[in-house]
Amino acid sequence: MSSQKMRVAVGQHPDTDKEYLDFAKQLGCSGASFQTPNIKGDVRWEEADIREFLQPVHDAGVRVESFENVPNYFFDKIMLGLEGRDEQLENMKSTVRALGAAGVPILGLHWMPQIVWRTDMGHYGRGGAYVSIYDHAVILDRSRDNEIWVARRDKRDTELKDTFTRGSFVPLGIDSLSQDQMWANFEYFVKGIIPTCQEAGVVLCFHPDDPPAQELHGIARILTSVDNLERAVNLVDSPNLKLELCLGTISEMDGAISVMDAVNRFAPIDKIAYIHLRDVQGTFPYFQESFLGEGNYSPFEVIKALHAHGYTGAILDDHTPSLTGDSAYGHRGRAHAIGYIQALIEAVTRS
Repeated sequence: MSSQKMRVAVGQHPDTDKEYLDFAKQLGCSGASFQTPNIKGDVRWEEADIREFLQPVHDAGVRVESFENVPNYFFDKIMLGLEGRDEQLENMKSTVRALGAAGVPILGLHWMPQIVWRTDMGHYGRGGAYVSIYDHAVILDRSRDNEIWVARRDKRDTELKDTFTRGSFVPLGIDSLSQDQMWANFEYFVKGIIPTCQEAGVVLCFHPDDPPAQELHGIARILTSVDNLERAVNLVDSPNLKLELCLGTISEMDGAISVMDAVNRFAPIDKIAYIHLRDVQGTFPYFQESFLGEGNYSPFEVIKALHAHGYTGAILDDHTPSLTGDSAYGHRGRAHAIGYIQALIEAVTRS
């Protein structure tokens, strides 16, 4: 039995600035995750640069839980199956070795060439909270492309919620890719990178596709169901291949049914590297971001199930509704979610 315990970590921030680290400590979070961290490198990351990036974290006494995502241009040709993917694979192997040597235990990745899409943002949440909405009818109507919001970490705007920017996204000019091609590209990457992950002591985990559409403007998405997540995590038999279990995205699939299915399917076999605990109201093809406790599933039942299955990893709040006066990062909304999750863990593990 691991001596570690289920815990809440802060996440979704690209830097190691004092404000972020203070936020973690003031909320009682022992660890932090870093979202597409601002580390120099055009094709890969080097150990020395990772160590320099992490020095303030170590100095603050904060645990490094994980890195979540590398820049898309590190592996976009791999996802799309384009010429140059072999070179990108070798650079990704080098990045994994550097992460392991620098003490980063987990690398979370997505398999979404077009990244995360939404179709509206506004004060539609409880009490006028600012939330995101996804309506697939907008995506199907190409005359409404200007209504699409895309989470572009490569074009960060510190004034925009969750780095969403306007406009649909066509990666490297590719506008057609089938399910079979996407699975083949995924298998090429996983089988190519996992031996290096094992050597470096780095767990590689994958985020479900958000939204869980079968395709967006001609490009297929494959991590769109619990069954497909199981297929993905079983491509190779390795303890270094797991899931970045975003329960909000899984809730978009089939609400509480898919969420509890995923928790009960993957937690007992130790295939969850870490968790995003957020929720939505409604399921694909239409859903709206919500506060914990008012969405599709019961956060209490999730924490209870995770505890029963012996889960000992980190839980991140993930993006949250923005409260009045909130920052673009969402400090107020995130503080609410983190406190909520901490209380649930306390209630469940002490009972």
